[in-house]
Amino acid sequence: MPDISPRQPLIRMENIVKEFPGVRALSGITFDVFPGEIHCLVGENGAGKSTLMKLLSGAYTPTQGTVFVEGQPYKTLDPELSQQLGIEIVYQENDLVPCMNAVENIFVGKELTLPFGIIDKKGMLGRVRETMREFDIQIDPLQKIEHMSVSDQQFVKILKALMKKSKVLILDEPTSMFNVEDAGKVLNLVRTISARGIGIIYISHFLEEVVQIADRITVIRDGESVRTYDNAGRNTPLGDITRDMVGRPVDTFYQRERFEPSHEKVLEVKGLQLSKDSPEISFSLNKGEILGLFGMVGSGRTEIVRALSGADPFYAGEIWLSGKKLRVTNPRDAIDAGLAHITEDRQRLGLNLGSSVLENGLMVKLQHMRPSLFYDYKAHAPLVRPIVEELNVKTPSLLQEVMYLSGGNQQKVVLGKWLITDALVYIFDEPTRGIDVNAKAEFYKQMTQLAKAGKAIIMVSSEMPELISMSDRVLVVREGAVYCELSGPQINEENIITQALGVIAHA
Repeated sequence: MPDISPRQPLIRMENIVKEFPGVRALSGITFDVFPGEIHCLVGENGAGKSTLMKLLSGAYTPTQGTVFVEGQPYKTLDPELSQQLGIEIVYQENDLVPCMNAVENIFVGKELTLPFGIIDKKGMLGRVRETMREFDIQIDPLQKIEHMSVSDQQFVKILKALMKKSKVLILDEPTSMFNVEDAGKVLNLVRTISARGIGIIYISHFLEEVVQIADRITVIRDGESVRTYDNAGRNTPLGDITRDMVGRPVDTFYQRERFEPSHEKVLEVKGLQLSKDSPEISFSLNKGEILGLFGMVGSGRTEIVRALSGADPFYAGEIWLSGKKLRVTNPRDAIDAGLAHITEDRQRLGLNLGSSVLENGLMVKLQHMRPSLFYDYKAHAPLVRPIVEELNVKTPSLLQEVMYLSGGNQQKVVLGKWLITDALVYIFDEPTRGIDVNAKAEFYKQMTQLAKAGKAIIMVSSEMPELISMSDRVLVVREGAVYCELSGPQINEENIITQALGVIAHA
């Protein structure tokens, strides 16, 4: 580990608080990184890692706290100022243009030009190759992104950040979709970058690589910094990190009404392959059962439920519902068969924000009725009103546009439109993300009532208390496969996390 003690940190985030409506995402976190240091940030999904980094990159504004950049205090940053200060973030999502080569992607929107506005392709290529030599990056800068390997695409994203002469580089899950060989290439590059004096903030759920690469490791849990490990010897016990990630008081767990699910199979998934090279996935779901689905970022859990609901195509396999083989090629096929998908992205995929509560409530039901442009939605208000009242949606009227409702009430409208369809299987993808405690309790109540009425439920969740308190069984997904099934007393925090991370419990 670099000898950083006598020096001031490049970045120090002090007593950072971030609140969203009804949610306290960060509670007084202090975090720093020194020149040439690799400081890893770990925690469960939803622990606050990405929120903290979005504050540092200027995407969010802190509610309280101060960010010090090379000793200079800032109460708030914006993306432009953050970049001017030398802070660059490389997100997990691929934001490169596939039909352009590496050089074009790196300089897109900021091309070098010659007199008369002619693009200086030779000059841009020279700059890129110079940076590649400095950091020992081996790629073809003239190759199109669509023809590159996943690891080479990641190198292009990192190169793009390095070309801006960054002082602090934030890497968000940089190896989440990589095989061992490609992940190793990225780790070697990270070491090379830190050796040049650049501070690295490294976010990953692969604890083995974290211990392998980190100088320090900070664990975040429920928006708070739990512990920072000195990992100079590269020997911090994985079990200690895991227990720091999952520990929380028992009284934070919601207690649902328990009853014995039926042994009647409603849904059977047989040999499902999301792509030609992906593993086969098989599982079943019983009537009246809540089946939890857990996996870390990039594990493939959301891809599984999107395939079931017809949102994404799949390569091979069979889906059986109530003893009948389904042909699911689009969401309409799934809806007609009796599958309801309550998406995690309520604003982009779950609602028409410019339409009323009434219109959104009828969105799925009226697909069968093919209403005309001048259709009178008010005629079906008696169908929607009882659901809105049962879910306690706070709205002045059914004609209120949903864009003016709170996040929790918007999510209730999404649920309501599916309750009206009376489906056989309900897929809840992160059902309570970003909503307050009271709204969560109402969601849990509805899910329990659905199960009690014989409906079958798949619940994708990153929230451990939610997963443990609501699930009859839990499937742990890792690397695109169902890694294990947990039931009864096996469903506990440490067990779920260690299985999802692939580490040995009590290591």
